[in-house]
Amino acid sequence: MTGPRPSDSDALQALLQKTSRTFALTIPMLPPPLRTEIGVAYLLFRIIDTFEDATAWPPAKRIAALGEFVRLLDQPDPQQAASAAAIWVRHPPVVHDGYVELLSEVPRVLGWYHQLAAPAREQLRLHVDRSARGMGVFIERTDDRGILRLQTLDDLRDYCYVVAGIVGEMLTELFLLGDARLSSSATALRARAVAFGEGLQLVNILKDAGADAVEGRVYLPQQAPLPEVFTLARADLRQASEYVETLRAAGADRGLVAFNALNASLAIATLRLMRDKGLGTKLTRPQVAGLAAHVAHALDVGSPLFDLVGLGPARGAHAPDLDPSLT
Repeated sequence: MTGPRPSDSDALQALLQKTSRTFALTIPMLPPPLRTEIGVAYLLFRIIDTFEDATAWPPAKRIAALGEFVRLLDQPDPQQAASAAAIWVRHPPVVHDGYVELLSEVPRVLGWYHQLAAPAREQLRLHVDRSARGMGVFIERTDDRGILRLQTLDDLRDYCYVVAGIVGEMLTELFLLGDARLSSSATALRARAVAFGEGLQLVNILKDAGADAVEGRVYLPQQAPLPEVFTLARADLRQASEYVETLRAAGADRGLVAFNALNASLAIATLRLMRDKGLGTKLTRPQVAGLAAHVAHALDVGSPLFDLVGLGPARGAHAPDLDPSLT
């Protein structure tokens, strides 16, 4: 088996649309079967992210849900999956309608997962388990009010590895499985995979800092100046650009290059925007469309994909207005 039946493709894409506009835009760029493998992978990671973010649940319940979900990956039992999903949505862990709907669709998502080819399925199982275990460690660090505070830059990097660096490693292994032309570039890609994931996550943390703090997640380290976080994100995104150019030079499928290039371009543009206008600033839909058009044109004509000029440390960037009770 190699993935969901064609009749399920629309349902998978609909769940992507409801849970991530960015990946709903970029995943369809991928060639098959990567398109399905990474679509299913995103949904699996979004499910465990929902448990990690579940501030409506006590820590023990969040950790138990992570463990139960990982066990379901090894047990293709639709009834057991349906029973677990019904319990999870009876008292939802979050208020996001798309994420709650995704939890209700756990049996279908697991069905798609079990239909994947064995080598891809093994990669998803390995990395989802690793991420879920790491999330549990951070959930255990929440205080008696359910608030997680990261203290140092090392704390932040450890967290980013658990929730995004591992994803970068998994994606790289899937790319290598799916395209024999990349074998000679495996070392270069693996060396940059964690930084690519970390860079995307750092941009998300900077973009969502205010909302996260209100919900009890203070990811920006209290002992690290904000410019240091910007500097780290800039360095990571330079490695992300090198990752994409490595794919391009190796002759990877155009859609595979486009997927990575647009994800990196969106992060670079968002980081530059926040440097100039402050945390929480987001790209507009026309700006996203313009970046997508730029990536397509650059791939068509062989021109540079990235503009990293001036992507320096924050100058005058300010912290968001956080709820005083959370700081």
